[in-house]
Amino acid sequence: MQSRLRVQGQPIQPMLVTFPYGLFVCAVVFDLTDVLGGPAFLGEVGYWTAVAALVAAALAAVAGMVDLWDVPGGRTRRTAITFNLLNLAMAGLFLLGCLIRAEAPQRGASVVLLVTEVVALAVGGVGVRLGARLVRRFDEGRRVEATTFDALPGVAGSTVEIVRPRP
Repeated sequence: MQSRLRVQGQPIQPMLVTFPYGLFVCAVVFDLTDVLGGPAFLGEVGYWTAVAALVAAALAAVAGMVDLWDVPGGRTRRTAITFNLLNLAMAGLFLLGCLIRAEAPQRGASVVLLVTEVVALAVGGVGVRLGARLVRRFDEGRRVEATTFDALPGVAGSTVEIVRPRP
């Protein structure tokens, strides 16, 4: 089974998921530095990094929902639903932190907020593990690792495609 949304034959959703995870980790690093006594502006940078991560998470969620339509029933579907729910829980915890900080004049981090963000990253870590398992199942037998640019097929026409996957 293949993903419905692809670029150059590769599924888009696993590519999009890396952006919110990376931005959420960066936000936690900025907030940790702020809480440990770093420059005050790092709390604000952490806030805006979390906001950017939430936007990226929304885009990844849309791609995930499109792919979820074609996931067959059974264990793979349960894994996909759990993966999406874990991503939603992680984003929800960060959204809660952003909403609380939006009202603050400095938007700095607190210890309680930092603990909430670390818990959200732990939830996201479980999601990463499930997502890796899902990618392995989703593209069974179709994955070919290109080691050079010469190994990539020639590009003819559009490189972004939205197709109905084969069962």
